[in-house]
Amino acid sequence: MIKKVVVDPLTRIEGHLRIEADIENGIIKDAYSTGTMVRGIEIIVQNRDPRDVWAYVGRVCGVCTSMHSLVSVRAVENALGIVIPPNAEMVRNLMLGALTMQDHITHFYQLQAFDWVNVMSALKANPEEAASIAQSLSAWPKNSIGYFTDVQNTVKKYVESNQLTLFSNGYWDHPGYKLPPAVNLIALGHYLEALEIQKEIVKIQTIFGGKNPHPNFLVGGMACAVNIDGPNAINIDRLNWVNQIIQQAQIFVNQVYLPDVIAIGSYYPEWTKLGGGLTNYLGAGDFPMGNFGDLSTYKMKRGIVTNRDLSRVEEFDPMAMDGLVEYVNNSWYDYPQGKNVGLHPSVGETILNYTGKTPPYQYLNHDEPYSWIKTPRYKGMPMEVGPLARCIVNYAAGNEPVVDLTNRCLKKLNADKDVLFSVIGRILGRAMEASLVSDWMSDFYNQLVSNIKGGDYRMFNNTFWEPSTWPKSAQGYAVCEAPRGAVAHYVDIEDKKVKRYQMVVPTTWNASPRDPKGQRSAFEASLINVPVHDTSAPLEIIRTIHSFDPCMACAVHLYTENGEHIHRLDTI
Repeated sequence: MIKKVVVDPLTRIEGHLRIEADIENGIIKDAYSTGTMVRGIEIIVQNRDPRDVWAYVGRVCGVCTSMHSLVSVRAVENALGIVIPPNAEMVRNLMLGALTMQDHITHFYQLQAFDWVNVMSALKANPEEAASIAQSLSAWPKNSIGYFTDVQNTVKKYVESNQLTLFSNGYWDHPGYKLPPAVNLIALGHYLEALEIQKEIVKIQTIFGGKNPHPNFLVGGMACAVNIDGPNAINIDRLNWVNQIIQQAQIFVNQVYLPDVIAIGSYYPEWTKLGGGLTNYLGAGDFPMGNFGDLSTYKMKRGIVTNRDLSRVEEFDPMAMDGLVEYVNNSWYDYPQGKNVGLHPSVGETILNYTGKTPPYQYLNHDEPYSWIKTPRYKGMPMEVGPLARCIVNYAAGNEPVVDLTNRCLKKLNADKDVLFSVIGRILGRAMEASLVSDWMSDFYNQLVSNIKGGDYRMFNNTFWEPSTWPKSAQGYAVCEAPRGAVAHYVDIEDKKVKRYQMVVPTTWNASPRDPKGQRSAFEASLINVPVHDTSAPLEIIRTIHSFDPCMACAVHLYTENGEHIHRLDTI
């Protein structure tokens, strides 16, 4: 007998996600992923000055913050032929690196850790044992008996006063929790540390971009002047501050975050074989050390790995009209050419057509459209994107720092490369990337400082800034790497205004519904054959989907407060 389970909303993510699963004999046989808000940003930015679009698309998400603004200015610069100064490129790398580290740390500790860490068990732990285990894992100075005693006493006070708050609704009695009490206490202490360190890391965005979230960007460079002795510019004090933050982040990532992931992974060997899902992986590449678009300088390489074949990397061409296409056959959108036609984003449309009528907690009719997310494919293939995909592509490409760190971490897990294709592999890929990026941040910083010492203070290129210099029409794009995966923006400029704007974002790839061939995307595919112990407490579904770090606000952008069908969107 098949039991149908609905998880709606799936919490501890950004945005609104619904998961439906068919479970037979305790095993998921089929699954459906539904984005329950509607996309609209692409419509809002039409007819606007392309130099202003970054400010609008940046508001897609309060978690990815600067990412969409960064991709937007890169896309407009591509359309207009603007090459930014080297200093601006390094500043953008520093801001993206800060976002990536902060996002990965926050996701693991604040959004995902309690899928694996039992808070109630931590209250029974021996702080002396916790300190001994933690000290064996790393040299983090707070791994002491006194520290873990204080953590335990603090949480106990919340429990005794019935103020456990965010810890209150966990499935703490679920047999799927396997960590010993001492390891749970270690993770709980580091959860609290992560709250502090992630606040420090994003200060890099504030120093260069003026604020966080949604720091300032500028078509043609960055809006931060350099004056080593000036009080209102990027001066020596601010540069030193950035360096201190980078060093803090490096220590936390390498002494706390990465060791915690390896330790937790070692207690859940069954999850190194579950949740792999798709076998195709796409990496857009990013962190240029030269001009953006010069792929040879990218720290993170671009490419595709198909069928989990680590012996080769295939080309990813984001402008190939027969390559990247988006379908709407199972989405609440229309195309003038028909529901089963796939369109390249450069000619894509955002035409809303909501037909879903199913009440909450009842199954949707999957013979009809069932999501507000479009379905991207590359040459007909579904792709997983994100930190794991980047790890796999760069490992296959022989990117030395990625290969070296991956091999070292797998050795610590006493595992082979097949472990990467799993839920634990996905979590490990994110932690390894945080470590790599923390090291690369020093390269970006040193390059910026070297340029400035050499007398290059340029942050802005005003060539082609004035609309009078623009052609009547221009088309541009940028493909970059957000923390959650490959993101692409396509802009069509005509008569100095945005004629068309389309975004293909990470969760569009991963969370989308089936394509016209019936192929599942990453979320749906990852749930197949995952066992569920208790359908009333579907911890296994949550663990699997959380491993992707879903960000639904990127994939679906606008809806009314009472969920009504939006018939018309007016831009002003």
